[in-house]
Amino acid sequence: MQLLILILAYGVRRNLDAHSRLDAEYALRRLMALFARVPAGQESRVWPGLLLTGVLVVAVWLLDRSLQTSDWSAFSHVLHFLVLVTLMGFTGWKDRLAAYGDAWQRGDMHAAWYHVKDGLAAAQRGSATEPEQLHLAVAHRLIMLVFERYFCLIFWYVLAGPAAVVGIRLLISLRDHWPQESARRRYAVWVMVVSWLPARVLALTFGLAGDLAGWLQKGRRSLLNLGLSIQELLERAASSALTGYALEPGEFVRRHPDDWPQFGAQSLAAVRDLLNRSMLVWISLVALLVITGTLW
Repeated sequence: MQLLILILAYGVRRNLDAHSRLDAEYALRRLMALFARVPAGQESRVWPGLLLTGVLVVAVWLLDRSLQTSDWSAFSHVLHFLVLVTLMGFTGWKDRLAAYGDAWQRGDMHAAWYHVKDGLAAAQRGSATEPEQLHLAVAHRLIMLVFERYFCLIFWYVLAGPAAVVGIRLLISLRDHWPQESARRRYAVWVMVVSWLPARVLALTFGLAGDLAGWLQKGRRSLLNLGLSIQELLERAASSALTGYALEPGEFVRRHPDDWPQFGAQSLAAVRDLLNRSMLVWISLVALLVITGTLW
């Protein structure tokens, strides 16, 4: 049943993302805004956000357990489905990337930047001044969004159920939307801790779903490099698993200068294909765990 719930939730969430519907990010941002006022000198405290996360995680866990042990056990599956559909995904990027690819093909880099700027982090917006830098910022942002809003949540759902999904998603929101910047930096450490293992599983999956020879040559070394951030790890693993210099714009334009106008759209298509194939590998692995009786 866990596999069926996962497949249904993933399919529904992808459809909602494609039509820019049911965006949990807005509600989570409003929730974090309730904690804007803090006593002077305590801007870096993190216990309010962690307490909020802990309370909601325990509440979902208790609700799930009470449903499973009652005559209403079927509603436990409904709870799992709703948690996954609500908290997975990110809306608005399909149209944004389509407009970005069209602008890149026209050679209008300003328009390309304009279409994606709201989806980039503030530091990326300021540093993406050249086409190569802009494209890498967009591609890397896409990889991180899919990892944090799909792969990481699915990983912990399979291991620990819907309560873990709530906890991970709230930690990501605390890092991104907590009103005090000093506290956000401390929440980022918590996100890094819970992302460490699923990020390495995904980096390994890139090799299986992409160019295994290229990944073995370059990407596998990043798995045990503890000095890499989660983003750097996934960037290197994805780049090594992609063919045609999809994440190496400088090398691509040197080797294929005539195809440069098509690079933006083609590169993002290659990244999306790699992520989709990696998800298929994960779902297949979950199916094997169900068949062997490890999961129900």
